[in-house]
Amino acid sequence: METRQMAPTLSLTFILGLIMIFGSPATADPVFSHHFLDETLRIDYYHTGNSDEEIISLDQVWRQGIWSGSRLHLLDDLDLGRYYQKVYDAQNGDLLYSKGFDSYYGEWKTTGPAADGIRRTYHESARIPFPRRTIEFALEVRQRDMTMKEIYRVKIDPDWHLIRKDPLDDDVIVMKAAYHGDPHGQVDVAILGDGYTAAEEGKFRKDVQRFADLMLGYEPYKSMADKFNIWGVLKPSQQSGCDEPSRGVHLNTALGSTFDSLGSERYMLTEDNRVIRDVAANAPYDVLYIMVNHERYGGGGIYNLFCTFTSDNQWSEFVFLHEFGHSFAGLADEYYSSSTSYNDFYPAGREPHERNITALIDADDLKWADQVTAGTTLPTPWKKAEYDAMDAEYMSGRVEQNKRIAELMNKDTGDAEIAAAIAAGEAWSKSHQEKVDLWFQDSEFFGQVGAFEGAGYVSQGMYRSQLDCIMFTKGLKKFCAACTAGIQEVTARYTE
Repeated sequence: METRQMAPTLSLTFILGLIMIFGSPATADPVFSHHFLDETLRIDYYHTGNSDEEIISLDQVWRQGIWSGSRLHLLDDLDLGRYYQKVYDAQNGDLLYSKGFDSYYGEWKTTGPAADGIRRTYHESARIPFPRRTIEFALEVRQRDMTMKEIYRVKIDPDWHLIRKDPLDDDVIVMKAAYHGDPHGQVDVAILGDGYTAAEEGKFRKDVQRFADLMLGYEPYKSMADKFNIWGVLKPSQQSGCDEPSRGVHLNTALGSTFDSLGSERYMLTEDNRVIRDVAANAPYDVLYIMVNHERYGGGGIYNLFCTFTSDNQWSEFVFLHEFGHSFAGLADEYYSSSTSYNDFYPAGREPHERNITALIDADDLKWADQVTAGTTLPTPWKKAEYDAMDAEYMSGRVEQNKRIAELMNKDTGDAEIAAAIAAGEAWSKSHQEKVDLWFQDSEFFGQVGAFEGAGYVSQGMYRSQLDCIMFTKGLKKFCAACTAGIQEVTARYTE
């Protein structure tokens, strides 16, 4: 190994048996069979640095399960994500496999502390088809000018004696929520449970099925339902719920999910990557959800990493679909007024790669030009100042409510007073969204496709395709035209 640093309950055996019974309609391309085995090589590494530096160091390498990804589309041509993993033939240098992704570290490097020079380390994993011969694994990062730069390369011999083959944990529960065929030709989605105790297994099963049914009944997934398998995977937690540090709550849960990620009170992620990958390995998967047994509003989604949501909030169904848009299809947030921890997330003067936002540098070459409503002006005028005033009022009230709830919980005030404050916050959120929805529906541009200013955390100079979208405001509303096309495009890479 050489490293070079640059600038009902189902067992896994039963799952594999299902694959054998149903056969393999997504026959492997001869190129895949020549270079790879139908197994997964998991490469764990540490990602360290700040806004100006990135250091990668190898942790461990694992041999795990079948390769559930496409055996036809081995080279990623989507050009999404701030990073790319690449696999080269060590003998002749041929590119054999590639995949774009974003990372927790990639978000960290855009924060204020990172800009101040503070370093952090995140554990990350790359999953690639298991090679038949020695490969070189490389990582690339996107520069400000959108070009890619290699920052790491390591040579991996598939016969290396330190490749781990540990048996999977025997306390993990796997259920099938939707199964439409051989994982090689499907998008396999694994919903991992966090904050569910052993006694709450029944709730976990019902929650998984509820959200699986929601997804496959919601467009554009509904029209492609036969292209998706959905699995539920649970490693029981010692306690219910998850961490809420700013509210003084710290719990022992299997996957370590926590609010207040990167300093944002509603942002819920986990940094326990190794545990996530060990649990997820119990099912074939291309995409990961983490479903947290909690009633609070929050979640998060990172492209080709994972997305999180809570099971029992009034907005849980919205968050479930919204965050999957990030982690599966690489869609951008279309809102621009909510506070975030990011600085210069989209460099000025550069066209973002996400399919649903644009800097509109060239109006004649708009990403969704073929879907623009006839006669619509680009950019498209809308009552942005009026919307911004409504939103500013809501944001101010939400900040005060969250501060009040945190104060009550940290002072260990009586449960009744805390519950009343939380209920007031939920009611405020609902009434505001109902007001916004009606306001949009009264607009002359409602339902039209154009280029509406305000998107991607940027109030000016960034545009979205429609007035409203599930990637913009809360609620079970349609994906906009650009989002729908983006989801369909990514799905095809796994299933065609």
